[in-house]
Amino acid sequence: NRGTKMPMHLYQLVGRHVPTEKDKNPKLYRMKIFAQNEVLAKSRFWYFLSQLDKLKKYSGQILAVHEIFEKRPDIVKTYGVWLRYNSRSGTHNMYKEFRELTLNGAIDKLYAEMASLHLAPFSP
Repeated sequence: NRGTKMPMHLYQLVGRHVPTEKDKNPKLYRMKIFAQNEVLAKSRFWYFLSQLDKLKKYSGQILAVHEIFEKRPDIVKTYGVWLRYNSRSGTHNMYKEFRELTLNGAIDKLYAEMASLHLAPFSP
């Protein structure tokens, strides 16, 4: 039932280190993240950035958060998604294709299918 949970949205976030005397123009980081709302998107941004570089929330700043919308949401398209997930027997790589009007709808279907068929927990 798709009406019982919040749908996924695609956000683009741009962040960087806080400028200092030593580094007046720090490197910018841009990520596209699927999340249910803007707060969760920011949280995932800091999680992935802390793994990518020694950058934490207290030493960085988010410059922009934009939700990305579909250009043509009235045309059915085929979306392919490469994913990696952990199961009881180990880590698996998988490729799935979905027919959907929007990318967000395809990702919603992906999470629903992974939760039902592959016993992967729903944790975006």
